[in-house]
Amino acid sequence: MHEQVVIGIGNELRGDDAAGLLVARLLRDVLPPEVPVVENGGDPAELIEAWTGVGLAIVIDTVISGTPPGTVRRCTVLGPASPPGGAGWTPPALPHGSSHALGIADAVALGRILHRLPRELALYTVEGADFGLGAPVTPAVKHAIGRLTETVAGLVRPKRAR
Repeated sequence: MHEQVVIGIGNELRGDDAAGLLVARLLRDVLPPEVPVVENGGDPAELIEAWTGVGLAIVIDTVISGTPPGTVRRCTVLGPASPPGGAGWTPPALPHGSSHALGIADAVALGRILHRLPRELALYTVEGADFGLGAPVTPAVKHAIGRLTETVAGLVRPKRAR
């Protein structure tokens, strides 16, 4: 099993919701080949499969929480800076019209029940603005995608020397 995995979540047909997928695609070109980069359309079962047995899972998704578009946040869902077992963790606010039938919180809850969680789970969120069908990614989110790609690449690369 892998020590690390990067998982980008999104829907490329819904504007800013593509951010996680676009970060994953950029990272695929810069990360070491032994670090899997997974694109996920919002399927919790595939998410659980991708992170099971992994030391560190980095998940990237788009949210609407009321902060300015393009705002990037990190939340340690599981790991040293989180409550034991991720207990009590609540995700950032998600839109009622989310393109994901179930969210990351659902996958974490199911993974906990099935005993299929990574040792550490870091969630990076990008604040989206336009989730319209066929909409392009907004400029603020495009900028955030570049910054987030650099951030995640910097986190993953040093682990290679272990």
